[in-house]
Formats: sequence, structure tokens, C-alpha cells
Amino acid sequence: MSIESFANQHVLELVAYQPGKPIEETARELGLNPHDIVKLASNENPLGPSPKAVEAIARAAAGVNIYPDGAAFRLRSAIAEFCGVEFGQTVVGTGSSEVIELICHALLNPRAEVVAAKHAFSMYPIMSKLFGAAYVEVPNKEDWTHDLDGFLAAITENTRVVFITNTTNPVGTVVLSHEEMEMLVDVAQKHDLFLIGDEAYREFSDNPPDTLKFVREGRNVVVLRTFSKAYGLAGLRVGYGIAPEPVCSMLHKARAPFNLHVLAQEAALAALEDREHVRRTVENNKEGMRFYEQAFREMGLEWIPSQGNFILVKVGRGKQVFQDMLARGVIVRAQDGYGLPEWIRISVGTPAENARCIEVLKEVL
Repeated sequence: MSIESFANQHVLELVAYQPGKPIEETARELGLNPHDIVKLASNENPLGPSPKAVEAIARAAAGVNIYPDGAAFRLRSAIAEFCGVEFGQTVVGTGSSEVIELICHALLNPRAEVVAAKHAFSMYPIMSKLFGAAYVEVPNKEDWTHDLDGFLAAITENTRVVFITNTTNPVGTVVLSHEEMEMLVDVAQKHDLFLIGDEAYREFSDNPPDTLKFVREGRNVVVLRTFSKAYGLAGLRVGYGIAPEPVCSMLHKARAPFNLHVLAQEAALAALEDREHVRRTVENNKEGMRFYEQAFREMGLEWIPSQGNFILVKVGRGKQVFQDMLARGVIVRAQDGYGLPEWIRISVGTPAENARCIEVLKEVL
């Protein structure tokens, strides 16, 4: 008997998530020194974690024989204070990806529909299809922002979840204005569906909409944030959601016990308090973005102005450019999986990493 005969059909039809290529794997495959490889593929913090987070991990390490606080009380209390919401309006997960999964557990079924932009985080369709829901993509406008009219037209009586990503990955644009968000929230309330505001890159954005006010008002909104990007804790997997208390209560029922280990909780607590590290991270990102834009301008390349910690640039045969750069020890991200075969996405690194990336990009082009 084959696995296909009794496996969950929704799982069989999925395409697995493809992360940025790891440094160690690249070194093994190409015979390179891992210390000579520059990874600019996964939108990680090039400055590393907050030193305060590293110290917190060291202090907590001796206690890993004890189960962590399953309710993550101290971390959730700090998040609630930071966001200006109530403790009961918070939920934490192993990255915001787990919170997305909890939302799908709680809200989706085979009769449900999910609406999102065409070029959006690949976990949205993966999780939606895992639960048997129909996934509806709305093309972006010419300026790469979300088409509000397209979203409104895509909503039906079966729609249960609408994903809005500010700043959107991989494109890098802030996709809806304050007024458009307000309008979409009103529609979500009217049609009894949930608007999910994914804000993984909020710290890098100049003027993102204030989505937390909708949560405070008790509207049908869930805000997703993460410690993986600006806070530099990608390897620990810490994300959180802010939602009306009845929604959070439902999400807590769907999560695994002790879903956030003690080192992750302590590191996130320390990182949240280290505003200076976040400030330096954002400043490094702005400097790097200016560097890339100037380089692309001089090279005659088309790019999309980004408010994330990455930038999308049109290079022709994106996958070939990715492979050629990989062979020279610089890892970027091909975008064929997002339906953008002529583009690559480059994460902003340190000044030295950015310079190396452009040097290699010029070579392969």
C-alpha cells in the first residue's frame, strides 16, 4: 500500500516551504569555507541579536531541565505593555508562522476561502491549503501595492481570512494606506471575517498604518509581529499576535503546550527592552538601502523601493543569477517561486556584505 492511498490529500498537494539556502549546506555542496560565504537570502539581522538577549540566554541556559512557563506570562505582559493592549489580547508562537497556523486551525475548514495578494508570504497558501481552504490571490497594482478594489471583489460569503502584509514580502512595499485599512476593517466586520495584518517588517517602515487601534476597539483584526527580523532572534523562533481577547483565547486552545521554550522567552524579553539595538539595526538598514539603490542606478537595473530589510531587483534570469552568485559564495534569493522569475531578492547586510554582494552581482551580469 502506498502512502498516497491513505494520506491527507491536502498535504499531498502542498509544495513545501523553501527557506533561504543555509551557509553550511552551501559550503558542503560547493567546497567553500563557510566563513567566506555571505548570506543575504533570509532577511536576517546582520548585526546579530541584542547583546542583552545573548546575556539572558546564558543566564537561562542552566534551567532548561525545567519546562518553561506555558503561558509565557512575563513575555506576554511585556508585549502587552509595549503594544498598549491587555494581557489577554496577546498570544506567542514559534515565529509568527506558528501564529498563522493557529489562526488557520481556529478559523478554516474545507468550505472556507482565504484572500491574499498574489506576491505574498508563501506560508499563507501553504497553511490555507493544509486545512483544505480555497486560496484566492489578488493581483497587485502597477506600483506593487495591494488593489483594494480587487480585495473587495474577491470577498465572498465563504471568506474567513484576509491577509494584508505591511511591509509585504518579497516586494517590500507598504501596501495599504491608513484610510484603506480602515475601509477593509469595516468590510471584515460587516462580513464576519478576519483581517490578518502581518507586520514582520514594521520596524523598517516609515509610516505603517496603526493596526493595533483596531484590536483595542475589538474589531475582527489580528496583528502579527516577530522577533526574527529587527530584533535578530530568527534562530530562536519567537513571534506574537495581538487580537481581541476572545480570538486570543481561541488561539491558545489550538497551540501546543510549552510552544515557546525558556531561552526564547528570556531572549525576547531582553531584546524587547533593547531599543538601542533596534535603532542601530534600522539605521544600518537605511544606509544599506541607499547603497543598493545607488548601485542599481549605476548598473541600469530596475528595482522596487523597499520599506523592509530586503530589496527586489530585476536581473533577467533570476534563478541563473542566484546560482552564479551562489557559486561565488554569495547567497541571495531567487523569486521564481513567487512568480517573479526575472527578479532576485537581496537582504540588506553589513556595509562589507553589501559591497561584496554588488561586486559579485556585477561579475555574474
